[in-house]
Amino acid sequence: MKNYIIPVLILGLISSLALSPNLYAQEKEQQAKTIIPKEVKTVLQEGQQTREARLDIPFTISKHLYLPAQQNLHNIFIFNIKNADLGYTAIAPAEGAAEKEGEETAAFQAASEKLQAKAHMFLQFENLDIDFSKEVYVPINFQVDSASYDPEKEETYTTGYPLPQGKYLLSMAITSEDMQKIGTQYFEFSTPDSASFAEEMGTTPIFFAKNIKRIAAPETTTEVHKDFFTYSVLQVLPNLEKVFKAGDNLDIFFFIFGTQFNESNQADLLINYEVLREEDTQIKYADQKYNSPFISQPLPIKKTVVVTTTTEEGKKEEKKDTKDLEPGSYTLKITIKDNLSGKTLEINIDFEMK
Repeated sequence: MKNYIIPVLILGLISSLALSPNLYAQEKEQQAKTIIPKEVKTVLQEGQQTREARLDIPFTISKHLYLPAQQNLHNIFIFNIKNADLGYTAIAPAEGAAEKEGEETAAFQAASEKLQAKAHMFLQFENLDIDFSKEVYVPINFQVDSASYDPEKEETYTTGYPLPQGKYLLSMAITSEDMQKIGTQYFEFSTPDSASFAEEMGTTPIFFAKNIKRIAAPETTTEVHKDFFTYSVLQVLPNLEKVFKAGDNLDIFFFIFGTQFNESNQADLLINYEVLREEDTQIKYADQKYNSPFISQPLPIKKTVVVTTTTEEGKKEEKKDTKDLEPGSYTLKITIKDNLSGKTLEINIDFEMK
């Protein structure tokens, strides 16, 4: 089966990780600087002991992913906010774009078709095992078409930040533009030390992707994105619900810790993928070989069936065909073998067909 990710893309990813600026190293000397305004920090500190959120602006942190980033791990946080709570308002017309002779100018018309949400996000990372903390400010600025705006719809947003491995508490605040409304959430997370995989293999959280594309250059500032996240030179739209329909692929993305490399600095990994429904095999894919611990592999969700037909002479003939999986719950079984070290790893991921 063809590996659909172009090898140049993976090579570009690896090169960019090696050459891109280390955001943590650049900002290490600024650890003691106060980024979070006093009024926001006071609110964050009030809820840290009990982890009690403040709901002036309700939001939830729903998922944490991480991927390698030089000496650190790039942490990706996925959070959800309802449109109405983010405070979308009509965009004011540009200065001078007033009505002329009873008719709106083109600029005024264009502005009236858009809504804008402007807010502030503050992140405070505290290592729970050592004396380390970091404050980060991220502006929020999104525009939507007024015709498609749904105030009750809950949207998915992402942000990311590189940190050394460890166990952390993230204290997160989202405020209105004037900081009169402050919403908070608290989220504990941990990331592994890559050195701990000397005797065994492990992986980053495995996720399905709806789309992966290359961007011109890695981001050098912390941003908030809607629906997708960025990682080095990749823009990734994840399938967080793990729900698929006929014609989709199981496009998985992850990194394997504990991989051994040869003298050419290449891995020799053999991975088998298999789709199960309870204990019954539905799809068994051909083994795939990889020379990098970065894995991005689309798997067609088609099972092979044997169709028996009877000729006019009464002779039975069999031929192979493919069909979509029936709706229901399934498991993707991933079996990894490192041919250089002999280490193996088995992982199961549940998904659903609609």
